[in-house]
Amino acid sequence: MADTTMQTADQWYAGGTRLTLNGRAGSHELFVRQDGPPNGAHVTLLHGFPTSSHDWSVTAPALAESGHRVTTLDLLGFGHSDKPRKHMYSLLEQADLVEDLWSLLGIGDTALVAHDYGVSVAQELLARNPQRITAMAWLNGGLYPDLHRPIRIQRLLHSPLGPLLAPLISERGFRASMRRILNRPVSDLDLHAMWNCVAHDRGHLLAPGLLRYIDERRMHQARWISALETRQGPTLFVWGPDDPVSGAHVLARIRERMPHATVTELAGPPAAGHYPQVEAPDETVSALRAFFGSL
Repeated sequence: MADTTMQTADQWYAGGTRLTLNGRAGSHELFVRQDGPPNGAHVTLLHGFPTSSHDWSVTAPALAESGHRVTTLDLLGFGHSDKPRKHMYSLLEQADLVEDLWSLLGIGDTALVAHDYGVSVAQELLARNPQRITAMAWLNGGLYPDLHRPIRIQRLLHSPLGPLLAPLISERGFRASMRRILNRPVSDLDLHAMWNCVAHDRGHLLAPGLLRYIDERRMHQARWISALETRQGPTLFVWGPDDPVSGAHVLARIRERMPHATVTELAGPPAAGHYPQVEAPDETVSALRAFFGSL
C-alpha cells in the first residue's frame, strides 16, 4: 500500500517538469508530472482553488502503484505553473491547456478525477468530448452554481475589494480559511506545504482574477450540468459531507439527479470536509482504486 502521508512541496515538484502548452490566449509553461507505467490506463487529476497538483501527492502515487499512468498538472495561475499577472483567467482556457497537454503526451482516452475548481474544467472537457473520458470521479466542488456557498474571504476577494485585499493574504490567514472548510485534522506541516504552493511566485495575488470561475460557472451552467447529468459512462463521487462550500447539500442533489452513479460518502465520524484527498487520503485512494479496478 502506498504511503498516505502528503509529500512536501519540494518532494512533489522534484518529480515533474514544466512544459509549454497552448491555450486560446497564447502559450504558457505549466508544471506537469506523470507517475506509473507508460502502458498503464490513463488517469488525469485536476486540482482545486486556491491550491495545486500537490493536493494529489498521496493519490497519484497510489494510483500509479495500482498500474495506472497518472498525469497531474498545475493549472495556469496555480502552483509552479506560469502566473501571468495581467491575464483574463478562464476555465475554458484551462480546458484548452489540458487538451493540448493530452495531445503533447499522446494521451487519447483517459479517466478524469476532479476536485473543486477542477470540476468545472472537467465539466467543460466532458461537454466538448464525452467519448474521450473513460471514467469520471468527482470530489467536492461546485457542480451546481446555485448550491455553491463560497466562504467570506472568497466573496471578498471576488468583489471590487479583491485587488486591495489579495496582498494582505498570509500563511496564517490561509490556514484559518482552510480550517473553516476542513473537518478532519490536517497537520500544520501539510497546510504549510499547501501554502508554499499557493504563494510560489506570489501566486496569492492572483486570487481575484482566478475567482472569475464563479461567474463562468453561472454563464455555462446549462451546458455543464447537462454534460454532468447525461453522462452514461462510469461515474464516482467521493464526497466530504461536512463541507460548508459544497457538502451534504450538493450530495443530496447528486443522489437525486444521478442515481446510477457510485457514491462514497466520507461520513466518518468525523465526516470529511471540502478536501477528501487531503483529509481522508486512505479512504479516497481506496474508493478510486475500487472504482477503477471494477472497470
